[in-house]
Amino acid sequence: MPTSSPLTHFDAQGQAHMVDVGAKPATHRVAVATGRIEMLPATLALIRSGTAKKGDVLGIARIAGIMAAKKTSDLIPLCHPLALSRVAIDLEAVDADGTSAAAVFCTATVETTGPTGVEMEALTAVQVALLTVYDMCKAADRGMTITGVRLLEKHGGKSGSWVGGDQGG
Repeated sequence: MPTSSPLTHFDAQGQAHMVDVGAKPATHRVAVATGRIEMLPATLALIRSGTAKKGDVLGIARIAGIMAAKKTSDLIPLCHPLALSRVAIDLEAVDADGTSAAAVFCTATVETTGPTGVEMEALTAVQVALLTVYDMCKAADRGMTITGVRLLEKHGGKSGSWVGGDQGG
């Protein structure tokens, strides 16, 4: 028999399973995730000007991120379907400087009141929003790089609050 593990998605026999959250109390839960997509300065200029061939890059990416948060349980096999009360996607275009590439930064804030957290929904929202930027701009810049995707903070539930430090990326 396997030794006990801090990984909750495995049973005593080591088989993957969906965690039973039925007995957990519903609490207000919030998660914030972030990431960025780095690109050529000319690509960022296209995004800002609104002249990308496929249209409003940041507007479409925002909607994609919201949709992704709502569909996380369809994408990640052991995630519970959740009734989300809020999904906010913030996208910020930042010029290159001496140390950083031109980039679009994405921050997703996801909230619910329920028996399980929304970290995966926030992380999924960021990834899909950034993938949407890539999809809409790939004709101009196939070398874009998605990086630094991470959880910034989570609140609620039995484990309480967690706020990450500067982990780079």
